[in-house]
Amino acid sequence: MLTNKQKQFLRSEAHSIKPIFQVGKDGVNDNMVKQISEALERRELIKVSILQNCVEDKHAVAEQISSGTESEVVQVIGNTIILYKESADHKEIKLP
Repeated sequence: MLTNKQKQFLRSEAHSIKPIFQVGKDGVNDNMVKQISEALERRELIKVSILQNCVEDKHAVAEQISSGTESEVVQVIGNTIILYKESADHKEIKLP
C-alpha cells in the first residue's frame, strides 16, 4: 500500500509520461492484463487511457487492471489511470 507522500511523488513522475495502453469498448481482457503486467515490470510506472466508448466505469477498470497485474493504482484522473508496480529486475524509481 502506497502512502500519500509516495502517491504524490509518483503522480509528479508520471506527469510527463504518455499513456501506452487504451481500454476500449471491449473493456479489460486477459491479454491486455498480461501486456500491462509486462510493461509494469519494465517501466514500473505507466499510464492507461480509457476511451470514451468504454462502457465500464473508469474506477472499475482501474480495479480490474490493478488486481490482475498486482499493481497499485496511483491515481484515476479524467480518463487516465496511473499504475505503479515495483520491478524485480529493472528497479529505477526510488520511493520517498
